[in-house]
Amino acid sequence: MLRKKLLVGLAIAVLSCTGFAQDGPIKFPADYKTTYTNYLNLDRTQNDDQIIRLYANDIAVKGMKENGQFPYGSVLIGEVYKAKNDASGKVITSALGRRIIDKLAVIAVMEKQPGWGANFPEALKNGDWDFATFKPDGSVAKKDLNSCRACHSPLTSTQHTFSSEHLK
Repeated sequence: MLRKKLLVGLAIAVLSCTGFAQDGPIKFPADYKTTYTNYLNLDRTQNDDQIIRLYANDIAVKGMKENGQFPYGSVLIGEVYKAKNDASGKVITSALGRRIIDKLAVIAVMEKQPGWGANFPEALKNGDWDFATFKPDGSVAKKDLNSCRACHSPLTSTQHTFSSEHLK
């Protein structure tokens, strides 16, 4: 386990220096709110102060419904919101125990295209998916995308996604 963590850390450091960490081929899909399917909204399990809304384009939805696979051209979007906090900084929850949405923090995009990710080290491969992050205005958010790649990489049984079963 320690060896794998060291290898992932080394891969992230190397790729950060070679340009893979920031900019890639994914463009901001400005029309996603009107043309994509919002298929899931939930309190984000990885971060206890965030809420996420997930969207999929028609290609992803059709592929998952027809044969349970994300075909090339699939795009998944996660709108990541900060949760509202009280005066002491504690996350506010509703009577249902759910976090309350505050400001949109980042828009994360996963896109699947042939050969994408082929040059990544094994610890960061995600099939042919790659990642991008954008600010709410659609401009590129400078984020180390290798943390996204490393988190999704082990999810081989769900095609490197956390939510594929919600599209079937």
